[in-house]
Amino acid sequence: MEIKVYATLRPIVGGPSVKLNGVTEMTVEQMLNSLYAKFPDLRPELYKGRDDLHPAIHILVNGRDMRYLDGVQTKVSASDEIRIFPPVGGGC
Repeated sequence: MEIKVYATLRPIVGGPSVKLNGVTEMTVEQMLNSLYAKFPDLRPELYKGRDDLHPAIHILVNGRDMRYLDGVQTKVSASDEIRIFPPVGGGC
């Protein structure tokens, strides 16, 4: 399973994407837990408090925000396109 990450998340994971090998299907929550096991510094970037995903984090599964699917219980498989966008700001 390949997960593409953007902006401030790239330095944490060492590049534009992360691979989770040997995965056929899991939930977004399980995927995030696998990522945290590999990259502990990722958790504070994605979560507000202990268990609440930061509201400005967007996790897209095949182009759809997982919040409009089944939230963190959304099932993902190795063939899905997964993208994680951190909160970003800018402009004038």
